[in-house]
Amino acid sequence: MPRADRIIHLITRIAQWGTGLSFALLIGAVLLQVIGRLTGFAPVWTEELTRYALLFAVAFGAGLAFRSGDLVNVDVVCEYLPGRLPWLLRLFSAIATGALAVYLLPHAWRYVAIGKMQTSPALGVRMDAIHFTVFLMLVFLAVFAALRVLGMLTGAEDGKPVKPEEDL
Repeated sequence: MPRADRIIHLITRIAQWGTGLSFALLIGAVLLQVIGRLTGFAPVWTEELTRYALLFAVAFGAGLAFRSGDLVNVDVVCEYLPGRLPWLLRLFSAIATGALAVYLLPHAWRYVAIGKMQTSPALGVRMDAIHFTVFLMLVFLAVFAALRVLGMLTGAEDGKPVKPEEDL
């Protein structure tokens, strides 16, 4: 496996594990809350933890969704265009997605910095750790968009979504 493929595989695995762990934490918190309501003791912090776990699931999963084509995508018209137009539109879409994510990164970091001055009410977690999800999501979107652009320009891929089983 060439070095570039190993790096892509590693980034994909990190995003998959992050998404999976976030969902596991979310499911655990919701389950604890449901059991708590049935027993009469529902911890207050479970709702907050559920929200934060969902944010991390989105942060890790957005890049994966871009890679697999599971983000909102209007390609019905695009794929029926003649010649290289579908390829060019996929390339433009990946460039625009990556550029927007990179443009927003410093603004997202400023949002993270604001969180240093706040803590969450129930868990007492510094909010910069939670605000970091916005930055993380943009990083994964930028990375996966750049990988698509690079793959398209080198001929390694055609710009169509890569399904998870193809990453293995």
